Amino acid sequence: MRNPTGAILAMLLASPAWAYDGWHLEKAIPVASGTAAFDYITFDAQGQRVFVGHRKDGLQVVDVKTGALLATVPGTPAASSNGAVLIPELDLGVSNNENGTLTPFKLSTLQVGEPVKLGEELDTSHYDPYTKRLFVNMSADASGSEIAVLETPSLRKIGSIKLASKKLEHAAFDEAGTMFLAARDLDLVYRIDTTAMTATAQWPTTNCGQANSTAYDVANKRLFVACRGNDKIKPSLIVIDAGTGAVGFKAEIGGGNDGLVFDPKTKRIFAANGLSANLNVFEQVSADDYRPVEALGTRAMVKVLAYDPEEQKLYSMTAEGAADFSKKINTAVSPFYPNTFRPNTFSVLIYSK
Repeated sequence: MRNPTGAILAMLLASPAWAYDGWHLEKAIPVASGTAAFDYITFDAQGQRVFVGHRKDGLQVVDVKTGALLATVPGTPAASSNGAVLIPELDLGVSNNENGTLTPFKLSTLQVGEPVKLGEELDTSHYDPYTKRLFVNMSADASGSEIAVLETPSLRKIGSIKLASKKLEHAAFDEAGTMFLAARDLDLVYRIDTTAMTATAQWPTTNCGQANSTAYDVANKRLFVACRGNDKIKPSLIVIDAGTGAVGFKAEIGGGNDGLVFDPKTKRIFAANGLSANLNVFEQVSADDYRPVEALGTRAMVKVLAYDPEEQKLYSMTAEGAADFSKKINTAVSPFYPNTFRPNTFSVLIYSK
């Protein structure tokens, strides 16, 4: 008779040293919608809600436990909401609106305050808990872009930072007064002193075209950057030493990235890629050593992420889109990038393992 212990040992030795995590779509929550596009999604841990920037459908608030559409923040459909930044310690939420305004609201009640007009157009904003300041990506002009700097909770403008990039994207903070801001058009990351309100360095994202999304590892002082790539360079994830700006790791990811998350507890990095319709998952082995865990097939336009670290759930959104050739198409992203969406096909997606 064959020794069962030996057989089990042989099987284990023949298997990989690890298994993939098994991330999957747990739930799709349908949300009533028109034809509006969408941009960012943010998770509210205390309320177990997500705030969805649904442009002309407004800033929508969805209960992730019941699936209910709880509210649309007043005034945000007309202002065309790109998404929200949430500051729980101040009971403050801020809708970032395409029309160049910010709509402040109480997180606890969703009661809105007076909109703050900053310019003709803006994209998103980033909250720095170290300085308690809000940094707002304004629209570009011929000379570059402005970052408007506001104090919280008043949202009074106290300064600005002028940068050469015309396509500023995601930001990450080191919790000690530094912001790292991706410049997609220049293939670099700005290092910004959030107290002095000035750029102190700009680091090329070496061989990683169109730097877009960022996340930060405080313990190891590492900056993660997801790049969309270009005609010569494949979409990639790179890891930058935040002390020197040196790139220590690079790996291929899917196309059309617009979301990046790092979970220091599980040592996982998640990259959502809307054109490839996949979610890349990496494990951090050490500060400069990473391995791919899996690439989950998602849906077209699943490109942004929010994360619940307590329950280890990822949130995103999508809708059935089409490229209407009678309208302007954002060909900088894709020749067939959707510019219209079918009514009532919008969903909030929850991924878990």
